[in-house]
Amino acid sequence: MLLMIDLSLVLETLNQILYAGVAITAIALLMYATGFNFKDRIVQTFALILVCVVLIYTGETVAGVSTKPEFIQFWLQLKWVGLMMLPAVYLHFSHTLLTLSGRPSRGRRKTLVWLTYILTGLFAVLIFFGISIGGLAPDRAPIYYLERNQLTFYFGIFYIVVMAMVSYNLIRAMIRTVTKTGLRRMIYLFLGAAAIAITSIIFLFHGNTWFSFHPYWFWFFSILCSLITDFFLILMTYTVSFFGLLWTDRQIKSRLFRWLLRGPITAAIVLGLTTVARRYGELQGDAYSFYVPIVMVGGMLLIQYAINLFSPYIEKSFFWGDDRKDLETIQSLQDRMLTNRDLYQFLETTAALISDRLPVSGGFIALLEGEKVVKTISSGDQKAIEEVEISDDFIKQIQDNRGEQEGLIEWDGLYLVPLEFTFEDGKNRLLGLCGFVRNENREVEETDREAILQLAERATLAIKDHALQKQVIQSLSALQTEVDYLQNLRAVTSFNVDKLQNFQQPELPEGMAAWVKDALTHYWGGPKLTNNPLMQFKVVEEKSGNQDGNRTNALRSVLTEAIELIKPGGERKFTSEWLLYNILDLKFLQGKKVRDVARKLAVSEADLYRKQKIAIESVAQKIADMEASANGNGDQTETADQAEEKQS
Repeated sequence: MLLMIDLSLVLETLNQILYAGVAITAIALLMYATGFNFKDRIVQTFALILVCVVLIYTGETVAGVSTKPEFIQFWLQLKWVGLMMLPAVYLHFSHTLLTLSGRPSRGRRKTLVWLTYILTGLFAVLIFFGISIGGLAPDRAPIYYLERNQLTFYFGIFYIVVMAMVSYNLIRAMIRTVTKTGLRRMIYLFLGAAAIAITSIIFLFHGNTWFSFHPYWFWFFSILCSLITDFFLILMTYTVSFFGLLWTDRQIKSRLFRWLLRGPITAAIVLGLTTVARRYGELQGDAYSFYVPIVMVGGMLLIQYAINLFSPYIEKSFFWGDDRKDLETIQSLQDRMLTNRDLYQFLETTAALISDRLPVSGGFIALLEGEKVVKTISSGDQKAIEEVEISDDFIKQIQDNRGEQEGLIEWDGLYLVPLEFTFEDGKNRLLGLCGFVRNENREVEETDREAILQLAERATLAIKDHALQKQVIQSLSALQTEVDYLQNLRAVTSFNVDKLQNFQQPELPEGMAAWVKDALTHYWGGPKLTNNPLMQFKVVEEKSGNQDGNRTNALRSVLTEAIELIKPGGERKFTSEWLLYNILDLKFLQGKKVRDVARKLAVSEADLYRKQKIAIESVAQKIADMEASANGNGDQTETADQAEEKQS
């Protein structure tokens, strides 16, 4: 008899832990699903399912550990609210999914959803008046339950009928899905919805006479249903995460995996350990033994330690697949990337080390793009450095007069070290210049000279790597629009291929107007033109064929062509219809000052800047149309041009 009592206590404790685990998982998944794409209708209706599951399992969990009858009854009533709202929420979910698959409601299905909401809402309200479900039963069988009545029986029939309609809608949605990936995800949703709906039926049988005489079977079914519900909640959340998001399958799996480990799994394990510790204390005659806080804190720390230690390997093995090497390289970029601040700090440290080796009162490192100084990093005596005029002319003068001198050069009271690098094309380019103000006349020892040249070589590599990384980032920025478009297209057409033909690529990529403005600002030469993301456009690549492979000239040609496309017909005038073209021509192509352009066009400078923004956006739009045409979307571009002609 003692063994039976102990086994019953173990099963009851395990059931309570699993009930609480399902509630925790449902809350965590609700936070996860609504935190990223709550604007999507599928996610909104799935969130309602999670709310119902939270009410069901939270109510059952709290009621199981409460001692006051009024508290137990209240929490069991909340459980029944979630249970009675579940059919309407499921019907709403299946209706939304069927609509997404390309089968919108003609009015009847939507009306049926709202009628079901009204009916289940009425059932839920009547719970608190003891009409749709009775009061608290006097005995546990084998757990606390509310007494059923005739209306509860009718609700059970209603529950089964509505779930049959839900299954019919989900099967129709599956049949309409033609892609293998979309069909697989639709099957996941169907299995998840069916599993949660079926496992929830056991709550309708709480207080059943057969279960009261066979408590072990009751605990077995309850534990099994909790495990099934937990698994399929995660599976449905994984599938629903694809709606309204541009993430890849790997990203969704990875994010969900991390959230489950850090959130519900950690919380459920700690709760289970704490419950076991508390029950052990009760057996020892002390309900709150010193084991409880020790187990809670120790368990949490050990779990987090295990997650940090093993989760990266598990994630790579299960979620990265054959693309692991490429993904590892991409992910490592953020750790290896040399930002502007990192570069400047490194160069400042290098300048300080060289100053100590010479020794000198202070030094600087000038960063160059072409033969122009774009940034100067200094170290040491700032007053002495300010006396040196570090300008484009200064750099050009050194280049023209240093002859064949290399390494450490003495120049007009300065020590100079050119930072040059030989690229793959065989050309030697000056990336920067180290300069140090001499404060005493003495020869530099050979060991110091070698150390200085070694430090200068490291500075050169840092500047070169940083420049290459900027080009990589700009290339990725240029590709981002097309990648977003393809990801969006993939997400939209996963469940409804009819949207493939009607899905339009956004006309103007985000940030493109800024790229065009930078390119126009340095139209006649400069880093904003030569390092512009527009360089990666296909239309520029095609134009470079006519420019001896020179992409800078090709981009300049594209800009000129785009400006000509917004030029009005007829003889040039200085009227309102010519205003945008005149601004572009005078300010950027001819390089006139803002004050002179404003005076020429008879507008204020503030108004000129406003009109300039519109003009730049017009050029960006024309380049976007040219790029679409170069990528084979000529029909779309032609249609856009025809529409514009009709408007004008």
